[in-house]
Amino acid sequence: MSHPQPSLEQFTALSFDSQTVLAKFTDADGWQARYREIMLLGKQLPKLDEQLKQASAQVKGCESTAWLYHREIEGLHYFIADSDARIVKGLIALLFVACQAKTSEQIADFDVSDYFETLGLTGQLSPSRTNGLLAVAQAIKAAAN
Repeated sequence: MSHPQPSLEQFTALSFDSQTVLAKFTDADGWQARYREIMLLGKQLPKLDEQLKQASAQVKGCESTAWLYHREIEGLHYFIADSDARIVKGLIALLFVACQAKTSEQIADFDVSDYFETLGLTGQLSPSRTNGLLAVAQAIKAAAN
């Protein structure tokens, strides 16, 4: 039996401008402001239909439940994802800022540790949250490989 798959139309460019997101984030004054930006960003990702919340799409190694789907369209990689935790959904959105509509090479060259250092997130997330985020980043890289 095959599992439901998202429609091609669901794989689109982000509905928010990555430069604006990164500027807001780096300009945020302190961890609380960044945390709020993460939560707001997560709200901008579309919710995944319940029938797409399949075990086969679950990201392994993430403490919260997170689902990730991937499509390559004309040589660029697009992702849709959801999580049962709002903070995780926001962190996934931050990963999408760096990886959505990019080539395999761009995604392979993406350094998640440097990215989160630049965003001021290093040391702010719990070890389990950091591991989950790295698991999502690895799933993105694996899908685009």
